[in-house]
Amino acid sequence: MNSALKNQLRQHLRERRRQITPSQQHLAAQQLMQRIITLSAYRRARHIAAYMASDGEISPEYVLCHASLKSKRSYLPRIHFGGKANKHMSFQRYHPRQKLRSNRYGIGEPAGLRYRARSPELLDIVLLPLAGFDKEGRRLGMGGGFYDRCFAFKNQHSRQKPLLIGIAHHCQEVSSLPADDWDIGLDLIVTDRAVITPRHGRGKNRIPRT
Repeated sequence: MNSALKNQLRQHLRERRRQITPSQQHLAAQQLMQRIITLSAYRRARHIAAYMASDGEISPEYVLCHASLKSKRSYLPRIHFGGKANKHMSFQRYHPRQKLRSNRYGIGEPAGLRYRARSPELLDIVLLPLAGFDKEGRRLGMGGGFYDRCFAFKNQHSRQKPLLIGIAHHCQEVSSLPADDWDIGLDLIVTDRAVITPRHGRGKNRIPRT
């Protein structure tokens, strides 16, 4: 039941963000960056992971450029396929203007292995892509389950690093999302218009906004 409902919502929300014009995307990315860099968690962070935007996703590239200027280390996910039961994700060092290659989903990821991948629990902040979110901190991803598997340890140790920040266009918010036991929750949500601390769950009373 949840799977069918999630797929329906995912399709609807993906179409919604695809309607955002290039100029609106550009402005939204700038507004997102301005909100993120004011967070005390960001100012303290030394190791920050994000992603390359696709399919209408809000872009964290301005955040990554700012992080580079502040001598923070940035990382991008790299997808690995070792058979149906061994799909996983690692995080590789990234520098702005670095050449990327497209993975099987057409998303840019680091091509070389100059640096060793950084373990997920050693990252300070992860900026997660999403199709939709609600104010409870639930995240609707793209259905591959890569982030849920990678950060499953957060469901047992919610206060353990990294801080999981879902980033999105404001129009990707819904009143409530269906959830499964294996879904990872968000510690914080940042859109082009607001910083949202989840009302319940792991984000409550934990995230400083300034």
